[in-house]
Amino acid sequence: MNIQHDDNKAKGRFFVNDNGIDLAQMVYSWVGNNLIIIEHTEVDDQLKGQGVGNKLLAACVDWARSQMIKILPLCPFAKVVFERKPEYSDVLYRK
Repeated sequence: MNIQHDDNKAKGRFFVNDNGIDLAQMVYSWVGNNLIIIEHTEVDDQLKGQGVGNKLLAACVDWARSQMIKILPLCPFAKVVFERKPEYSDVLYRK
């Protein structure tokens, strides 16, 4: 599965595209230069049950680490995964 990444420094997304059709995406917005807010995750029915949401979040976490930024997960899915995966705590934004 090829996870792609778009970012225009205002918004961005990690996504899976097949022949020009987006099948899954995790959308985020920038807050300043070192914080993103994950707003929304969606996975097409044909990919459900394959762990695609987790793969999108893992790609986002890896990228955040490489960029030395923090993540605030407002998306319910991302929030639950952050709660269940203490190994992601290094990129979790804490107030």
